[in-house]
Amino acid sequence: MLAICFLLVCIFEFANGFHDTANAVATVIYTNSLKPRVAVIWSGLMNLLGVLLGGIAVAYALVELLPPDVLTPPNGNPAVPMLVALFGTALAWNLCTWWFGIPNSSSHCTIGALIGIAIGDSFLHARDLGHSVDWGQIWKVLRALAISPLLGFFLAGLLYLLIRFAVRMPALFTPPKPDESPNPIVRALLILTCTSVSFSHGSNDGQKSIGLIMLTIIGLMPASYAMNPDHPTDRAALAQMAQEARPLIAQYDRYSFKPDALASIDRLKMVTTPATPAQIRGDVYEILSGLRDVSANPASSSQEKQTSTRLAKALRPTVEYAPYWVRVLSALCLGVGTMVGYRRIVKTLGEGIGKQHLTPAQGAASELVGAGLIASAGYTGLPVSTTHIITSGVAGTMVAAGSGINMRMLAKIALAWLLTLPVTITVSACAFYLLN
Repeated sequence: MLAICFLLVCIFEFANGFHDTANAVATVIYTNSLKPRVAVIWSGLMNLLGVLLGGIAVAYALVELLPPDVLTPPNGNPAVPMLVALFGTALAWNLCTWWFGIPNSSSHCTIGALIGIAIGDSFLHARDLGHSVDWGQIWKVLRALAISPLLGFFLAGLLYLLIRFAVRMPALFTPPKPDESPNPIVRALLILTCTSVSFSHGSNDGQKSIGLIMLTIIGLMPASYAMNPDHPTDRAALAQMAQEARPLIAQYDRYSFKPDALASIDRLKMVTTPATPAQIRGDVYEILSGLRDVSANPASSSQEKQTSTRLAKALRPTVEYAPYWVRVLSALCLGVGTMVGYRRIVKTLGEGIGKQHLTPAQGAASELVGAGLIASAGYTGLPVSTTHIITSGVAGTMVAAGSGINMRMLAKIALAWLLTLPVTITVSACAFYLLN
């Protein structure tokens, strides 16, 4: 079962590659700027670079959607039900939408499945939803997912209009001809935009992959990976920070984290009592949940928010990290997936969204805007969807060009977007509940 769980995460990242990363190579392949094999290899290398040079803020923004006792069960057993529910649900929905050539978001799938697991945990332990589900963190993540496609639509449309006004080059605004490469300037521009999106994808979506792999290895082998080996755990130092957090957590409690967080503080101060790495990790995450609530509470003062942020920043390195081999594995899974399944998504983006075929200017505008939005989100630690941003950007350029949108395809995409969260939340919640 443990081997199956690890295989599931690799297959999911592989599917993420041919479902999400295909958006980065769609324009250069569709316009014949690069041969498909060259494009996907180049995109894979840029993804690898983005993953290796990116941080891990986005990775653990996803991890923090789960209740601590789900990730590291108190009984010390591997978190197999969580992993099977997560990857089984997200992978099934990903493959379903890919089969029909619909640019659905792997990020959307993952976040929906994580929320479902948190809800399933509430039902499993007969707890109020506010006790197991960190609604503040969920709202922060969903807000980024909702706003980024709208920004992609309007900014890409605006950039396309600026390009059309400033650049007098007919080749930029003419749909590509089969087996005919664009002129060198257009080709260089499109390769540049592909490079930018691929690197940005690695720095944001690649971080999500890192987070999911870390979820897997921590859930399967908590004794080895629950705590950061490069940040030695000093129980006394943790206990001191926990005691400093106590009055803040005790005062502000919007989402019912106080009882668990205060119990964790009491356990950490018993430095002479033996505790497993998984138990310490669980206690640290309970305290981090309480500190997030302090920072989000409008009643807390600016000084209290600063103290909460300082303590959280000091506690996080003990439990939030990613070994180098995890970054490499993430990049390899994404890259290989891109090489296998890009064709369906390329055709949809190139010919299915607008009533006319995609032009180089439209592809460049949507990808430049997409690269900027994805990179800025990665820097701020917010998970966004490459698929949503690029697809909405292409739609924005189609509207700006006056060519119109293929309403039938748009309806299919919108239906997939609208159904993704309810379906993945429901399926993963039921799967997690039944598996337990």
